[in-house]
Amino acid sequence: MDDIALNNPEYLWLGLAALLALAELFVPGVFLIWVAAAAALTGVLSLFIDMTVAGQLTVFGLATIAAVLGGRRWYLAHKVESENPLLNNRAAQLVGRTVTVVEAVSATSGRAKVADGVWPARGPDMEEGTVAKVISVEGGVLVLEARESPVQLENKTIS
Repeated sequence: MDDIALNNPEYLWLGLAALLALAELFVPGVFLIWVAAAAALTGVLSLFIDMTVAGQLTVFGLATIAAVLGGRRWYLAHKVESENPLLNNRAAQLVGRTVTVVEAVSATSGRAKVADGVWPARGPDMEEGTVAKVISVEGGVLVLEARESPVQLENKTIS
């Protein structure tokens, strides 16, 4: 068994390529596939060209660098746009939503109710019960713009 490995290093390279390609399925990101491609190239070249171990390692190293840089360049040129780019950014999803002030808001403090949660907020002075719009989120703090104060809401319901 040892003789096969020593006398046929191309099979070791091809086996390494297969293992790295398989590992790519279980590791997040896209990196090992480029190293697997370099190992496969080294194995194929070793089948046709008689190379020393140093030559094989040199080919593998250069092919790895070329494959990783080429793959990175390709991925940067072919970015995939998400259907929902704010999916993992809960705070950014709140911009534009209407909220209710539950603790008086000032330029430095306050709290606003969003759906079933309460978020820290700041903005122009607003009293409790004011309906406001989220105009931005800075460091997990909602920046609000007043829509209607509780007094305006009472006047609407009375009229």
